[in-house]
Amino acid sequence: MKILLTGGAGYIGSHVATALVSSGHDVVCFDNLSNSDAAVMDRLEAITGTAIPLVEGDIRDRDAMRYVLQEYGAEAVIHFAGLKAVGESVAEPIKYYDNNVRGTLTLLEAMADCDVHTLVFSSSATVYGQPQYLPLDENHPTSATNPYGRTKLMIEEMLRDVAAADSKWRIAILRYFNPVGAHDSGLIGENPNGIPNNLMPFISRVAAGRLAELSVFGDDYDTPDGTGVRDYIHVVDLAEGHVAALEAVAKSGQPISTWNLGTGQGYSVLEMVEAFERINDVSVPYRIAPRRDGDVASCFASPERAARELGWKANRDLDAMCASSWRFERMLATRNAD
Repeated sequence: MKILLTGGAGYIGSHVATALVSSGHDVVCFDNLSNSDAAVMDRLEAITGTAIPLVEGDIRDRDAMRYVLQEYGAEAVIHFAGLKAVGESVAEPIKYYDNNVRGTLTLLEAMADCDVHTLVFSSSATVYGQPQYLPLDENHPTSATNPYGRTKLMIEEMLRDVAAADSKWRIAILRYFNPVGAHDSGLIGENPNGIPNNLMPFISRVAAGRLAELSVFGDDYDTPDGTGVRDYIHVVDLAEGHVAALEAVAKSGQPISTWNLGTGQGYSVLEMVEAFERINDVSVPYRIAPRRDGDVASCFASPERAARELGWKANRDLDAMCASSWRFERMLATRNAD
């Protein structure tokens, strides 16, 4: 298939691009480069042996979306493009609704215009809100504790309405837990602009001396050590889950399906710090900071539906997540030095 990746130059998009190419698909990336770098495309070519086109543009631009869909003959879209920092969403909700919700609406309009009806949507475990039980399965009630989560929930509801109204659509909703790690090559990984919002790149930058210390947001949660517990999944496992979901919905008679992509195992912030220090023989100084608005104490997946229906499961362990993150950080330092 010919696949358009919105946000394809970003952390998850770039890893999914490599997985798609290795599975025999053709890929084009569309990205406004607000939190990514066009130079990643050269590294994707080094990994895959294939030159993957990058079209720079914004998903809120309907003409640009129509152009890239038509020019490259896209048969399906995997939609990553979106803002994703919980704290920022609390401070700037209009920015999040505009980019995430309006951007997705524009994408759907462009897809309909171009007769492209297969979509994999990058959702989030934040749509479960405050967990009523753990592990979280796809039948858990949805809600949201922050504007970022609400944008994902609104988009999910929008997609269900679209699928119900037109039987042409084949849509997969993938609820991510916490992607971490990097490609085994060390050439691509998570390298956000500014201070990282996600834990693993923050840990890596502190270990490398690029940041002085890690901020641990809250140590008074109802968890074994008081810090937040999350389900961390290796980004390469996550990428393979996208390939499985895309191929499943493309063949399916179901208009819309929802799958968790997680491991079923939760780790606290301090457990992640200890593991990173142990596996990579480094030091990660940290300080306890106030809780962030919108965070929950514990969140981890039941991945059983994806295993049953997609034949997919996460295979890479915490050691691999920490080792690959540090490998990427060291190679990034080498590139920056050059």
